[in-house]
Amino acid sequence: MAKIKLTKNELKTQRDSLKRFQRYLPTLQLKKQQLQMEMRRLDQEILEKRDEEQEARAKLSSWIQLYSEPIDLGPYAELETLKTSQGNIAGVNIPILESLVFKSVPVNLFETDAWTDEGISTLKQLTQLRVERQILEEQHRLLGDELRTTTQRVNLFEKVKIPEAKENIRVIRIFMGDQQTAAVARSKIAKGKSA
Repeated sequence: MAKIKLTKNELKTQRDSLKRFQRYLPTLQLKKQQLQMEMRRLDQEILEKRDEEQEARAKLSSWIQLYSEPIDLGPYAELETLKTSQGNIAGVNIPILESLVFKSVPVNLFETDAWTDEGISTLKQLTQLRVERQILEEQHRLLGDELRTTTQRVNLFEKVKIPEAKENIRVIRIFMGDQQTAAVARSKIAKGKSA
């Protein structure tokens, strides 16, 4: 605890600080709750995206044996544009997926096998799910950082600043009360000597 002055001005400063801390604390607690709710929602969405990816891979495994010969499907499922925008949750800027556009590459039906179309669509679906999951994970990371900072501030106010201000006010009041009592005693002694 820092050394405080035992004066009326310091008492007023400490009272003002206490009021300010008590006024901001509910706002910080509300922000913390909102961030926690968003984190839980994002956790659920990330799990759902992972499950969707697993389902798509499971569907793929039933006919993946058809691709025993090496076929490069990469050009057919290559991203052309990935458009994101900025969203704001509890004062935190997060990326939001707007659109995902794949390059339009025509498939030569005479040179490719019949199941190539299904392979391309599954590959596009997996790519889209992975991009969506990565954006959700980035949102989760950004909100997690802000939640950590907000939690530290809430703890600082609750456990340090507010108790410290209350203790400082108590010490200053005791000192000022002792000073007032001593002044009254001195005046009585002086009055007794002059009489």
